[in-house]
Amino acid sequence: MTQRRVFVLPPSLIYTREDEKVRLIGACQAVFYSTRPPPTEVSLTYKHGRLALEVPLTCRSEMCLFFLQPMLMTVGNLVGELQREDPGATATVLSKDGKRVAYNTLIEALLIDKRFKLVINNTVYDVHAPEKVCKSSEHALQLDDMKHVVHLLHTALHLPEHQLIQERQLLERLDSLKQELSPLEKMKAQLSQTAEVHTSRAIWTGLALLSVQGGALAWLTWWVYSWDVMEPVTYFVTYATSMGAFAYFVLTKKDYVYPDAKDRQFLHYFYKGASKKEFNVEKYNKLKDELAQVEDDLKRLRNPTQLQLPIEQIQAKP
Repeated sequence: MTQRRVFVLPPSLIYTREDEKVRLIGACQAVFYSTRPPPTEVSLTYKHGRLALEVPLTCRSEMCLFFLQPMLMTVGNLVGELQREDPGATATVLSKDGKRVAYNTLIEALLIDKRFKLVINNTVYDVHAPEKVCKSSEHALQLDDMKHVVHLLHTALHLPEHQLIQERQLLERLDSLKQELSPLEKMKAQLSQTAEVHTSRAIWTGLALLSVQGGALAWLTWWVYSWDVMEPVTYFVTYATSMGAFAYFVLTKKDYVYPDAKDRQFLHYFYKGASKKEFNVEKYNKLKDELAQVEDDLKRLRNPTQLQLPIEQIQAKP
């Protein structure tokens, strides 16, 4: 048979039970308590691709979800959000070693240690960062925006000065090349004029020889011999001319076209005169190429500086 113990309270200690709360009336102090144990930690997880902190609020006796932005939010922002939801709450963030974290610390810095403590109304909650920390899109976007701003700032500060320095260097190089090319240009003009005279003389000489050949064949045909005798002669003359044209192709790898033949003859006389005058053709060509490159670089650099146009829209002046 089981025994039951009965405790008799004094009349001054009368108590009532209502909704899981006990209130002692009399000389004893009033105490409020709940049979539901408070949560010992909060959860920090990713929801819908964003970091979410689930925190218990004493004013509502329920869990409240806060979405965090690690790159933008600080500890002070988090505490402010908690106090806006529960005005009577006092919150503090501690490191895993128990040291208080400054309000201007970013949430991302807390996630590096994988663990921190959140103190709400003297109740300490252990917060564990998710095992797999996924990089949010705001991180990449912010870095891209930062790079773009830095690039624009560097361009605004240094590009005009850099362009002016480059323009000055190109102008100095352009003036130096023109001075070096000036005597070579004069000598080239003289050699070109001499070669043109010799080429023109060779062309007129060829025309005179053809005229003499035609006159000689006509004189032999009508005054000395008959056509029966001269017909094989004219055939072999024509055949010899064809052989000469084919020999020209074999030697030059080009067809015997009069403009090309004239240019070839001009170059022959030009290089012959350059050899006599000790004119360095390779040096002249190298300087001309470098001059053209400097002028092109100067045009591409000067037009965007003065007209503020992109390089793609630069067109050569007529």
